[in-house]
Parts: sequence; structure tokens; C-alpha cells
Amino acid sequence: MSEIKVPAMGESITEGTVSRWLVKEGDTVNQGDVLLELETDKVNIEISAEESGVLEKIVRQEGETVEIGETIGTLSAGTGGGSGAPASQPAATEQKQAVAPAPEAPTPPPAPIAAAPESSDSSSKTASPSARKLARERGIELDQVQSKDPIGRVYQDDVKTHNTQAAAPTAPPAKAPAAAPSAPAAGGSTYTKPVERQRMSRRRATIAKRLVEAQQTAAMLTTFNEVDMTAIMDVRKRRKDKFKEKHEINLGFMSFFTKAVVGALKKFPTINAEIDGEDVVLKKYYDIGIAVSAKEGLVVPVVRDADRLGFAEIEKSIADLASKARSNTLALSDLQGGTFTITNGGTFGSLLSTPILNTPQVGILGMHKIQLRPVAIDAERMENRPMMYIALSYDHRIIDGSEAVRFLVTVKELLEDPESLLIEG
Repeated sequence: MSEIKVPAMGESITEGTVSRWLVKEGDTVNQGDVLLELETDKVNIEISAEESGVLEKIVRQEGETVEIGETIGTLSAGTGGGSGAPASQPAATEQKQAVAPAPEAPTPPPAPIAAAPESSDSSSKTASPSARKLARERGIELDQVQSKDPIGRVYQDDVKTHNTQAAAPTAPPAKAPAAAPSAPAAGGSTYTKPVERQRMSRRRATIAKRLVEAQQTAAMLTTFNEVDMTAIMDVRKRRKDKFKEKHEINLGFMSFFTKAVVGALKKFPTINAEIDGEDVVLKKYYDIGIAVSAKEGLVVPVVRDADRLGFAEIEKSIADLASKARSNTLALSDLQGGTFTITNGGTFGSLLSTPILNTPQVGILGMHKIQLRPVAIDAERMENRPMMYIALSYDHRIIDGSEAVRFLVTVKELLEDPESLLIEG
């Protein structure tokens, strides 16, 4: 028998949460098969079987926090008869029958697996601890949950997919606030307004913690400007076909903004720094974080040495990182470091926002929606131009307001004169 342990996942990660088991106790697995998903602060990790055999026991259930090196399950060598759960579950049942107290009624057979001792549910169904907890939180009777398990045991996924409207509500969810006032319905009856309680994922909880810490630690301030995108849109229109034909990647806006940011950071090195105690660490390299929206929340993979990359290399790097983020395959090395961050709320239609620092960085640039607006060309002429508001949030502890404003003006000037990006780079 071998133990399934939580693997080391990098110096900055010491624990994780069991997201979901992909196999059940008694299932036969082959070497390399994915057994479970482990959720950490930064990435989700799949844990695979190191040898073929039968999943003997699940030690840590879904939703439980585990530490590096901890045993979360056991795997017995061999094929287990090749029948999966039906082959091993009866044996476990017989063991539990031998030590469990005799039931009050001797006729009906005991449940295959004893009910969790911490549960006070009166349900006659057998369920995993995580399933019972979720059922209690959602006010669901386990007897009404249909199980996909061959022996009828209810798991967390069964509760999640259960139609809560079909279950008769008997009690409010645990730890829920006072029930909303019932509104009278036709005939004088009342109804309870429906609510749903969801637990934050580990990554979402970490994001929330870091954003609050950034606001509490840094003296954060935001300054704004606007960019006339006419020149960039003209370059893209004229060059996009040849660019894609040559480099097999689209010419987007992010490469222009990354180049402009690097050019401005070279002029204002304090914005490419971080605070370490009473020291200011000025970084002489340019690893630019690009904020990407993924299913579990915002992540910021890093484009390394952006000052040494051409437009096509930047576009390919960003596309690759974004694809990894959305398929949940980012490595820790993709997320670590970063000297400055760019976030683009314009992809969702944001016209203006104040981005929060990605600490320990001291600067972040916010891009927004491109929108046609009337612009005064001179004292006599007005034209509709594609305009974008840009925002720079910065740590006022080491960056003066005048420096932040001049940095943003430099970004604006480089973007409105795209050819200069080749010279500045």
C-alpha cells in the first residue's frame, strides 16, 4: 500500500484545498491517472497516481485544507479485480459492520459506510462529510438527493446538482443571517425569498486578502489622462494582414501599450521599483504583468524581459499566457515576479476605473474602452476621435505626483506616435 501525499508546489505555497476527487474509494486506477485537483492560492494542481492499483481510502475530503507532504489518501497495489468500486466497497462494509453497534432493528442491513459522527442529520442515506455539510448549508434533505454512486452513497457533487426547488425547505442554512421577511402571496400564504450561499475559492479569498492589504499598506493614488488612438488604429489597419501573415499572430493593442510602458519606465525608474523596509529597490529589468480574467478570478502572468521583445514576441507571449490562464494550466513561474502591471478593463466595456496595486509593485496602468468622442483639433475644428482614458495608480510613499503625471504623459505621447515606440525601444 502506498500513500498519496501533497507534493511540494513552490517556496511560496505551503498548503492547499482539496478541490475535488475524480475517483472514488475502490476505483481501479492506472499509473499517471489524475486522482484529484488541489486548489492553491495561485494555481490549481492535478495530483496523479504514481503507480497502478486501487484507491483504498480517501483521507482528506473535498473542501478540506491540506499541507505539503500530508497524506490525503492511500493506494493499494494490484488491479483490485478490475471492477472498481464494487470490488472493494463490500470489504469496507464488512469491517464497519463488525465494529459498529448493533442496530435497533435487526432486520434491515446497515448502511455500507457508517454515517459521519459529526453530523446530526436524521437522513437514512449514507453520505460523505462534505456532502452532509453542503446539504445542511443549503437546507437540503439527503433522502431527496439522487446518488450516482453504485452503492447509493451521496457525494458533494450529488448535492451540488440537486434541484433545490424540488426539496421541501425545512430549516434555514447554517450560519445564515436572519431570514428575509416573508411576503404575503395570494390567499394569505407566505413564501421565503430564495438565497444561495457559496464558499469562496481559495484563490478568490487570496485575491480579496491581497487587495485589502494593498489598500491598507500603500499610500495609493490614481492619476488620469486620455489617449487619441487614431494613429495606432491606423497602423493596425494598414499592417495587420502582413503582420499576421509573417508572424502568425494578430497585432493587438497590448504590444503597443507594453512597449509604451517600458519606454516610460526607463525615464521614471522609481515606478519600476518596490519598497523593502526603508530601502527602495530599483529594478533594472522589465517584467510586465498582464492581468487576465480567468474562471477563478483575476491572475497576473508575467511577460519576461519585455524590453528585449519585439511586437510579435509580446503578442505571442500574452496570447500563450492568457490561454494557460483560461485553461487553468499556468505554472507558478508564470506568475512570480513582475515589476509593473497592465490591466485592461476596456475588454469588458469599462470607461474609467482606479486599478488597485499588485503589491509589492508600486505602479499599475489601467486601460479602458475606446470610444468615439468629439475632440477639439484647434480653435476652429472639432473631430470625432477614438479616445481611451488611461489611469495610473501608484504608491505615493516613493512616487511623487509630478513624477506619476509625467510618466502617464510619456505613455500617452508614445502611444499617439507609434513609430516612436521603435526608437524608444
